[in-house]
Amino acid sequence: MCGIIGILGQDEVAGRLLEGLSRLEYRGYDSAGIAVMDGVKIDLTKADGKLSHLIEKVAHNTPVGRLGIGHTRWATHGAATVENAHPHRAGKVTLVHNGIIENYAELKTELECAGAQFASETDTEVLASVLDHLLNQSDTLDEACQALLHCIKGSYAIAALIEGYPDLMFVARNGSPLAIGYGGITSTGHNEIFVGSDALALAGLAARVSYLEDGDSAFLRSDRVQVFDRGGAEVTRETVEMPEEGWEVDKGPYPHFMLKEIHEQPESLARLLREVIDIESGALKDIVPTVDFRGADRIVMVACGTAHYATHVAKYWIERFARIPVEIEIASEFRYRPRVHGKHEIAIFVSQSGETADTLAALKDVQGHVTKTLAVVNVPTSTMARDADAVLTIEAGPEIGVASTKAFTGQMLALLALALKAGCDRGVVAPEMLSALVDDLVTLPRLVSETLALSGDIDQIARNLVQSEHVLFLGRGIQYPIACEAALKFKEITYVHADGYAAGELKHGPIALVDDAMPVVVFDGADALTEKTASNAAEVVARGARMVRIGASVEVCVAGVRTPASSEVVEPFVNAVVLQLLAYQAALAKGTNVDQPRNLAKSVTVE
Repeated sequence: MCGIIGILGQDEVAGRLLEGLSRLEYRGYDSAGIAVMDGVKIDLTKADGKLSHLIEKVAHNTPVGRLGIGHTRWATHGAATVENAHPHRAGKVTLVHNGIIENYAELKTELECAGAQFASETDTEVLASVLDHLLNQSDTLDEACQALLHCIKGSYAIAALIEGYPDLMFVARNGSPLAIGYGGITSTGHNEIFVGSDALALAGLAARVSYLEDGDSAFLRSDRVQVFDRGGAEVTRETVEMPEEGWEVDKGPYPHFMLKEIHEQPESLARLLREVIDIESGALKDIVPTVDFRGADRIVMVACGTAHYATHVAKYWIERFARIPVEIEIASEFRYRPRVHGKHEIAIFVSQSGETADTLAALKDVQGHVTKTLAVVNVPTSTMARDADAVLTIEAGPEIGVASTKAFTGQMLALLALALKAGCDRGVVAPEMLSALVDDLVTLPRLVSETLALSGDIDQIARNLVQSEHVLFLGRGIQYPIACEAALKFKEITYVHADGYAAGELKHGPIALVDDAMPVVVFDGADALTEKTASNAAEVVARGARMVRIGASVEVCVAGVRTPASSEVVEPFVNAVVLQLLAYQAALAKGTNVDQPRNLAKSVTVE
C-alpha cells in the first residue's frame, strides 16, 4: 500500500526517485508521481496506472534538482486519476502522504470557507493546504509544522517540500511507517539524506537507517537531522546499518515474483529451520527466551488475510503439543467488542510486513492487559517487532508478489516452533518426542522441492478450474485452514469466486451449490480424519461435481495431485505449495496480473 521515497542529495535526484519507487511497486499502487526542487521552484510530474507511465513522462521532461520526493498511491480517498495522484501541491507546499486523515472533510470545509480551492478528491491535498495556510499564519516553519500535527487526526506518514527552503524536507509519522536513511559522505564532503516508507525503498541508497516512532516529526537538512517526539522535544532515534544483502528484487529467471517466491520456499524454510532448531542434537533452540508458556492459561492469535489462516493452522499444533486453549481473532474485528482478557494470557500477532494497521492497532490495544505480547513478522525492524514484548522473525526475505506465498509457510513454521517451545516449557513434549518431530521437520525443504516438481501435474487441473465461475475447496482438521487459504489465493489472483469449507459442514448448507458445473478441490490429510474426508468427497461426487483430490494417498486414476508422502506435521506445508501453484497457474491461464492483482496492496497500512 502507498509508498514514499525522498532524497536530499548532492546529485540529481529524479532518476533515483524513480528507482526507489520501482522498489515499492510490490506494495500495490494505481498511480505515481515525483516532485523535484531546483532551489527555487518545485517541478511536479504525475501519472496514473503503472510506474512505466511516469517514467515515460519524466524521460520527456526530466526535472532538475537535488531535493525531491516520490510516491506510489493506492486509492483511498478518490479514484485512481492523475489529479488524485501524489505529490499534491498547495501554495508553497508540496507533499506526499500515506495513511488516512480522518478529519479531512472538516478541515476542507474550513479551508473552503477561507477561500481555498481543491483540484483533487484526496485528503492529502487538504493536508498540503492546511500546512500552507498555517505557514501564512505562523511566525516560523517549526511553529507551522507543529500546528499541522496538532490539528490533524488519523494515520499518516508525510514528506513535504516547501518553497523558500531549498535545503530542507519536513517529515512526520503516526501510525504509518517511515524510515530515515543516511548515505555516505560524497565527493563534495556532504552527506545525503533519504526517507522511505520502508527500508526496501532505501536499498542501494542509504548506508544506515533509523525508524521514526509514532508521533515523531523531523526536519532533514544535508548537514543535520533533527527529530522531535510527540511533545515537541528533540530526541535521538537509534541508527542501524542497512543490510548489504537480502534486498534484491529482481525476478531472475522467473516470469513473475510470485513464482520466484514459491520456488524460494525450500531455501526460506531451511533458513528458518536453522534459526529455530538444532538439527544435530534434535533440540529446539532458545527462541523468544523472554516468553515462558508454563503459566499461560490461554493464547490469543491475531492476524489478517493469509496470516490469519496461518494462525488457524497453528491452533491445531499449540493445542496438541502444549495443551493450551487458543483463540483466533481477525485483527480488523478484534478491538470492536468488549474483551475479557485472561489473567495469564499470551497474545501473538502475525504479519508479514509488521506494519499491518489492524494487527498493529490490536497489539497496542492489549498492551498492559496480557502477560506477554509476541510478534511473528518478516521484517525485524518493523513497528510491530519493536512494539511487542518479544519477536520471532520468519526469515523469508523480501516478498514482492502481493499474494503471499513464502511468508505463509514461514509463518506456519515459526508458529509450529512456538507450539513446540510451549510444549517443552510445559513438559508436554518430551525430549524423545521433540527429537522425532525435528527429524520430520528436517525433511521439509526436500519435500517442498519435490512438490514444486509437480508443477506439470498441477497445470492442467488449474486450466480446468479457471474455466468455472465458482470453485469449492474442502478440508478437515488441519487441512480446513489450508482449504481456506487455497480459496483466498484463488480468488485473489484469478478473480474467480472460491470458498473454503470444513468438509463436514457441506451437508449443513453448501452442498446445495454442488452440481456438475461446480469443481470441488479436496485436501486429504494423513491423519485420523482421512476416512471421513473420503466420505465427504463421495457425497460431492454423488451430486455430479468435478472433484479434484490433493494428498499423498490420492490414487493415480483419480483426478488430482499425488503429493510426496510426508509426516502429519509436514503435510500442511506440502499442501500449501500445491495450492499456491494451483492458484498461480490458474491465474496465468486466465491472463490476470499475477504479481499485482487489482484492488489489492501488499502491505495494508490503513484501517
